[in-house]
Formats: sequence, structure tokens, C-alpha cells
Amino acid sequence: MTDEELIILSRRGDKAAQEELLNKYSDMVQAVAARFFLHGGENEDLVQEGMVGLYSAINSYVAGGANFSSYAYVCIRNAVLDAIKKSLGAKNAALNDFVPIVEIGAEISPASPEDELIRRENRREFLQKISKILSSTEFKVTVMRLDGMTVAEISSALGKPQKSVSNALSRAKAKLEKLYEKE
Repeated sequence: MTDEELIILSRRGDKAAQEELLNKYSDMVQAVAARFFLHGGENEDLVQEGMVGLYSAINSYVAGGANFSSYAYVCIRNAVLDAIKKSLGAKNAALNDFVPIVEIGAEISPASPEDELIRRENRREFLQKISKILSSTEFKVTVMRLDGMTVAEISSALGKPQKSVSNALSRAKAKLEKLYEKE
């Protein structure tokens, strides 16, 4: 059965269909959760939050937009990021303590361990800096866009109109331009 068929059955109360989807995408949840580290937290906590994101994706997916796999990935990633942010209590403060370990789909480069450490630290510092000036929505859409998603995919993943996503990206761009003009 296709994902869409399983989703329809799951929404009609078929627990086996729901379980099949949860099992099918559990590796994706594990991979997303493994990308992040939360000081004082357990990886299993992030896995559970990712599973909540997957469950949410099953219940909110609308056919015709992004394929379910892409939609599920975004929902899982957002659930993990939201859990990290909430655990620290302040808006966007989670970026101070989590570190992406490996980007999913990124090729392993022949760079030295020192170069890789510098690249990760630069990304973390960049995300920290922009998280302090962007709203939560602006930050989410900016990171998703930097990850290569289109406005349509972001719109579908967040359940927001494309115009709202475009406006958030425009506001973020203006804020980032001001930030880098000062430097």
C-alpha cells in the first residue's frame, strides 16, 4: 500500500495501518534525533518528540502538496527543534546548547576533522546569531529554505499559505541584511 492509502486507513481508525506508517518512518525519526545533542537530555527524549511529529504528520498530511516522506521529515524535524527550544524555556535559546552532528543527505567530505569541527561551529554560531533577531516563524522558514526547500514545500509542511511563508522570508531577509550591514 502507498503512504497515502495507509494514511486514509489510519484516519479511519485502522491501528495496523497507523502502526505500519510509524514503523516505516521510525528510522527517519532516529536519524533526525541523532543529528542533535541536548546538554542534560537523552537522545531517546528527542526520538519520542520526533515520533510525536511523525504522528502529527500522519494526521495532518494533505495529498497534492509535497510527498508524505518530505512532509513527515519536516514535521519530525520541527518537533525535535521545538522540544529543544521548550526545554530551555526561552524563545530560540535552544540553539545555544544543541549541535547538529551530521546533516542527513550530506556527503562525507575528505576534509580534516579540524575543518569539519570549524564548519559545524560556524553553522552553530550562524544559527545562534539569526535566532536572536528572527521570530520563531521567520527562523523556521529561513532554516527550511537554507536546507533547500521551496516556498511551496515550506508552506505545505507548516500548513501556512505560501504568501505567509514568502512574507516571513522577506522579513527575515530584511533583518539579516541589516545585521550584516552593521558588521
